[in-house]
Amino acid sequence: MTRFISRPSPNHDERRHPVSMLVLHYTGMQSAEAALDRLADPEAKVSAHWLVAEDGQVVSLVDESRRAWHAGKAWWRGITDVNSASIGIEIVNPGHEFGYRPFPEEQMAAVEELVRGVLARHPVFPANVVGHSDIAPARKQDPGELFDWPRLARAGLATPVPQGGFDPNWTDPGTLAAMARYGYDITAPLEAVVAFQRRWRPARIDGVIDAETRTILRALLV
Repeated sequence: MTRFISRPSPNHDERRHPVSMLVLHYTGMQSAEAALDRLADPEAKVSAHWLVAEDGQVVSLVDESRRAWHAGKAWWRGITDVNSASIGIEIVNPGHEFGYRPFPEEQMAAVEELVRGVLARHPVFPANVVGHSDIAPARKQDPGELFDWPRLARAGLATPVPQGGFDPNWTDPGTLAAMARYGYDITAPLEAVVAFQRRWRPARIDGVIDAETRTILRALLV
């Protein structure tokens, strides 16, 4: 059973939209303590609703009725104030800068339980359970290619990677247009493709629009 503790953050304000999204992050800092200190620091002006430690402990930072400050400049399916429309979960991991590593079983079990609870409390569709890199592809890489999205998909908590299908042979501009239709900000095209691959084809993140990338994207839009 997941352990919950409270570490209130002062960094929150009123929502402008109802909750329709859940955004998963990694902390990208050298320790959980450093991440908690930053998320609770009024000078930092960042926060999240929840933090999940590597041992599975869950920390409550901001009440879900309030707007936490976790997404920054972001865009998803036409929503620009992602903070107002989302719940933010920080998952302790040093990230690509400090030694990115797999997420332990205890941590993933707690994440799964927490996500299930959020989706029970709010009308969030699995397709709107996203990573920070999905909503800010030009700036962010988290939770990254090692995050166990398939686990959440098997539990019905996130969209699974489509299997099968066929290559629609779209042009690169056509593929980017389809990516925007799915929900991505394509202002920075290369970064958008990288973010898409990081989420849906993590075995090869090269930013090249190839047959597999097009096939997955087409299947997501069907």
